[in-house]
Amino acid sequence: MENSRAQFPFPYQPYNIQEEFMQALYSALDKGKVGIFESPTGTGKSLSLICGALSWLTDYEERKRQEAAALLQEGEAALSTNAAQSSAVSSSAELDWITDFVQKKAERDLVSKLKEEELKRKKREERLEMIRNNVQLKYAVKRKSYEEDEAFKLLQLSKEEQVEATGDQEDEELIIAEYESDDESKIKSRFFGAEKDEDDELVEEHVTKIYYCSRTHSQLAQFVHEVQKSPFSKDISVVTLGSRQNLCINEGVRRLGSIQRINDRCMEMQKNKHEKHNHEEGVKRKRGPAKSVCPYNKASALQQMRDVVLGAVHDIEQLLKLGRETHSCPYYSTRLAIPPAQLVVLPYQMVLHEATRRAAGVQLKGQVLIIDEAHNLSDTLSCIHSAELSGAQLCRAHSQLSQYADRYKSRLKAKNLMYIKQILFVIEGLVRVLGGKVGQSPQSQTTQPGTEMLTINNFLFKAQIDNINLFKLQRYFEKSMISRKLGGFVEKYAGSGVTLHTHCNNKENRRTEGLNRYLQTLQSNQNPGTVPAADQQESVETEKVLSASPMMQVKGFFMALTNSNTDGRVVVHKQGSLSESSVKFLLLNPAVHFAQVLKECRAVIIAGGTMQPVSDFKQELLFSAGVGEERITEFSCGHVIPPENILPLVLCSGPSGQELEFTFQNRDTPRMMDETGRILSNICNVVPGGVVCFFPSYDYSKRILSHWEASGTLTRLANKKKIFQEPKKANQVEQVLNEFSRCIQRCSADCSGLTGALLFSVVGGKMSEGINFSDDLGRCVVMVGMPYPNIKSPELQEKMSYLDKHLPHSQGRSPGQALIENLCMKAVNQSIGRAIRHRGDYSSVVLCDRRYSRPATLSKLPTWIKDRTTTHTT
Repeated sequence: MENSRAQFPFPYQPYNIQEEFMQALYSALDKGKVGIFESPTGTGKSLSLICGALSWLTDYEERKRQEAAALLQEGEAALSTNAAQSSAVSSSAELDWITDFVQKKAERDLVSKLKEEELKRKKREERLEMIRNNVQLKYAVKRKSYEEDEAFKLLQLSKEEQVEATGDQEDEELIIAEYESDDESKIKSRFFGAEKDEDDELVEEHVTKIYYCSRTHSQLAQFVHEVQKSPFSKDISVVTLGSRQNLCINEGVRRLGSIQRINDRCMEMQKNKHEKHNHEEGVKRKRGPAKSVCPYNKASALQQMRDVVLGAVHDIEQLLKLGRETHSCPYYSTRLAIPPAQLVVLPYQMVLHEATRRAAGVQLKGQVLIIDEAHNLSDTLSCIHSAELSGAQLCRAHSQLSQYADRYKSRLKAKNLMYIKQILFVIEGLVRVLGGKVGQSPQSQTTQPGTEMLTINNFLFKAQIDNINLFKLQRYFEKSMISRKLGGFVEKYAGSGVTLHTHCNNKENRRTEGLNRYLQTLQSNQNPGTVPAADQQESVETEKVLSASPMMQVKGFFMALTNSNTDGRVVVHKQGSLSESSVKFLLLNPAVHFAQVLKECRAVIIAGGTMQPVSDFKQELLFSAGVGEERITEFSCGHVIPPENILPLVLCSGPSGQELEFTFQNRDTPRMMDETGRILSNICNVVPGGVVCFFPSYDYSKRILSHWEASGTLTRLANKKKIFQEPKKANQVEQVLNEFSRCIQRCSADCSGLTGALLFSVVGGKMSEGINFSDDLGRCVVMVGMPYPNIKSPELQEKMSYLDKHLPHSQGRSPGQALIENLCMKAVNQSIGRAIRHRGDYSSVVLCDRRYSRPATLSKLPTWIKDRTTTHTT
């Protein structure tokens, strides 16, 4: 029986399309479907997702509660009936006593299980209610944190005064613990029985929940703010997850900068905390320096913060503020809050990557997953599971690991040394494939330029590492935590990660090395004029990259090589020098990693503003992952703007009659460039406010702007609108957008000669996604040519041949050709969707290329744009 809802709680009167969206969403979740939902930006997609999904969740929980109550009542009634019957039965029915016993036991077990679940649910609800209402508790927590703050500062001061102990004992934390391979642990468990994990008892049961994921932290913050505005904000328990880099409040750890170093230091502090706990229980402590533990990671404080997190809706900024106030770690508190939370908001990586999912404590079994901004989901999955290593990284990893093994060989067990030698052997093989040798500077080694594409098996043979069990090495990486140990070793004994041995000649040098580095920084601070700020920043970043151990990247590449031979390829890219050359694992079949998610989840909703074209998406990600057509449901809605508020035009030729076809052969001709300049000039003459012009690539943008500068077209354009260009660096985007916006506001106010501003951007660049050109910022969007990807790219060619081999042909086109067209149109749809952002907005969209008029191409535009598009041949 299908469940449905007539009305949905909403903060205001919803649009018709929002009601339709919520009805379709409710139905998809209830039937356990895989839904592809398209709702253009500006139509309130986030609120529709929140209100539709949370309405289903509250209804589902209520139904479960009623069913459990009915079952409990039925079970108790059956027990009492059976008891009455059994007392009335004569002793002659002795043969039925076993059947009777088994039946009664099953009924008793069911009743006790239902009672237990009901008790747990009531306790959970009572606790949440108490947290939400107990304001005094919050003030008490805050007051306690202020008192602890002073004690913490004193503790830090005392730590700074501690003197480092002498002797090799100081490196105890860098030594890998004794390692047992799987075979040994199996034998051991056979004789002694497997040890029960103490933490098993602490694992809390996961309630039915909705996981919502998106690409960026800003998108997640936006979604959380929508939840705060929704009618569910007071009744739903929400937790936002993030990386340590986003959630750490320990300034000493945050200052490390790179995510790998932050992770390593945090894990090290966790280990120190457990060791300290063991010492307190009477285990004799070895002599050596006091090991630092994180003062924010205390069980009572974490539990306290977890309760506060569940009691109200917080975004990441609010979590950081709360963590500082309560003196507890937001990263670990939020993880503790996952099991009882009803809505978990998290980035893509934590859901789509299995190892990260497991580490974060995310359990998808029987839960609902909503993937937002999913237009590039296939590419995202491929990127998450791909891995690349440069020659410089490989040589650095080999150098660091060799020196680590040499330094501690007398203290490492034989099994550890064996695995370290295997890792070094594999790294040597990878360097050999690139045409280099370990032990020499990668910068000085030349290689013959070229690109080679290999299957995983052929690559292993070529590197002569096919006899190494990579699965065992992968387990060794995870269990031994060698990446972290090596990271600590590098950080302790090297200013740069390349020449470790020069810093490690003797103990005296090691002891004074930190002081020398400190004196050097003081000296550089006294001469600020010698190095430009930008160069200084870059050198600091380079220093951080060099000083961090590349072993995590090596581990990622090893893990990638354990994929099935047919699912991926290895690209060997030689660049002239070994340091610039690289080996890259390319995932060709993202469905293999998405299949597990689809199998475990009760329902998966894939949502986006522009999901067209969906045919390749379904074929590549859903059908290939074993999802049947009957489980897939699609929903697409129009826009809330009136039809007259959007004017999409396809221009087949320019003002002088020049046919517009920006093929690779035609687009660089002076005639084509001049015609494009005339079109843009005419548009700037009639369109007020902001005009955004998208070029197919950075390279073409540079060439056409140089031509316009020489021909005087740029000057003519600048007489009408102030010209802006997309910046090269991502951190300058905000500044350019602010100036662009201010210029348009000034022009509309002072009626000077300028009518607004013109922004030159690139499809797939920094301004084609996630940036809003609403109202006067984007009264016209111009698309110059069709942004087809580089067909000569070896990676793309391999992907096309893989699809041609494994997917069926449709409408006379090969899957490889369809991929090229779909990649192009997805990029176009993302760019032109920037202009209309709300109900009262209006804009024109000009597609400059006659190929847009082809029916097959028009059909790939979003329905609300396609239905209003007109084609102009002259």
